[in-house]
Amino acid sequence: MNNSLILIIVTTALVNNVVLSQFLGICSFLGVSKQLKASASLGGAVIFVMTISSAVANLLYTFLLAPLQLEYLNTIVFILVIATLVQMVEMFLKKTSPGIYKALGIYLPLITTNCAVLGVALTNVQDGYGFVESVVAGFGTAVGYTIAIILLAGIRERIDESSVPKPFRGAPVVLLSAALMAIAFMGFGSLAL
Repeated sequence: MNNSLILIIVTTALVNNVVLSQFLGICSFLGVSKQLKASASLGGAVIFVMTISSAVANLLYTFLLAPLQLEYLNTIVFILVIATLVQMVEMFLKKTSPGIYKALGIYLPLITTNCAVLGVALTNVQDGYGFVESVVAGFGTAVGYTIAIILLAGIRERIDESSVPKPFRGAPVVLLSAALMAIAFMGFGSLAL
């Protein structure tokens, strides 16, 4: 793997973390991160959907939308690709892992409207990435999302075992924890230099 691809992975996963620095995908990030197992499962689903949708979106843009001068249809086409992939993941989990499917609940179909998944596909086109770079950027972004949601789930499980002052219980301590994680991830900014 050449240095530019490694730089794309590090940048998308850590430096420009989709949740902690771009604030995309917050709904599922806060909603599913109550349990470590559900968070890891959603992270796996996002990795699959985001990586494959980045690849398919790049191919559709390069070989269909751009040559036919239909770039203005990017968002609609990319959402259709993402929705199709999410349906495949949903059917797979429902059949093979009913417990995980139930734990993810409404957040699994919400991957379709997760702005992080659409955002990476649109950003790849905007940045002029080729096929390989798009796939790597999609994978790196999804790994960054997964790292963030698993870390928050671990923190939330520890918080549930701790005595938290009454005014900070629930959403305030979760949002404060996410804010501190975002500040900590700012330290990765020097890696991209």
